[in-house]
Amino acid sequence: MKRLLVVALLLLTAVVPARAQDSLAAIKQKGVLTVGVKNDYRPWGFLDPSGKIVGLEIDLASEVADRLGVKLEMIPVTAANRMEFLRQGRIDLIIATLGDTADRRKVIGMVEPNYYAGATNVLALKSSRLKSWTDLKDRKVCAVQGAYYNRRVSQLYGPKMVVFPAVPDALNALSAGNCVAFLFDNTLIVSTLTSGDPKWAGYEMPLVSEDPQLWAIGIRLEDVDGPFGKFMTQISTEWLKTGHIIALERKWGIAPSPYLLEQQKKLSTP
Repeated sequence: MKRLLVVALLLLTAVVPARAQDSLAAIKQKGVLTVGVKNDYRPWGFLDPSGKIVGLEIDLASEVADRLGVKLEMIPVTAANRMEFLRQGRIDLIIATLGDTADRRKVIGMVEPNYYAGATNVLALKSSRLKSWTDLKDRKVCAVQGAYYNRRVSQLYGPKMVVFPAVPDALNALSAGNCVAFLFDNTLIVSTLTSGDPKWAGYEMPLVSEDPQLWAIGIRLEDVDGPFGKFMTQISTEWLKTGHIIALERKWGIAPSPYLLEQQKKLSTP
């Protein structure tokens, strides 16, 4: 009996890695790549006037599907649910402004090299006269549930965090005067300020950006060293080396990212 149990365990350990590496084949077999994307993060992923999800990251997701020769299915996700959707198998991939942190790496796999980078700042009325991060102490600050920088800013500067489920909710609360500032990634704040929307004409990004953060494409942990992980690593490397994402920045009116320029130079050097 003991010998049979040992054999069964050995067979199980042999089967699990094989199954764990089957994601790429499974996607090709079903003919669909399901990607978790943002639909509230202009211009990386947002709804156009017709209700279609478009943006820089949507272009990246489309390219992955094209390379696999499958259809693209997009599932809108938030900072609070995207990793759980991936773990549950509801999506195959996350391309949704996902910050690459040590804690998150314990839960899901992060594709390297990282495809983008941002940092933390706030959007606030110019009349609020915010000059330093310490000016946030004991003041209401709007934030989005699940954002990695919420805890850090709370601990360091002591604002009264008012957390919302999605970006539009937080921005609406800011414009309604329910908080002094909106805490988020500086990439979104810059795109909001340069959008030409008169709603934000009296606003600014007043503070020095802190806590630079790399963005990663998310995959399941078991896929990191498997065929799907290797496939995504190859694609991400090509995007950076060829300047493909830099070209997409121009397409979507995004200011040039120093990180992308640095990575292109690094990967193109013999």
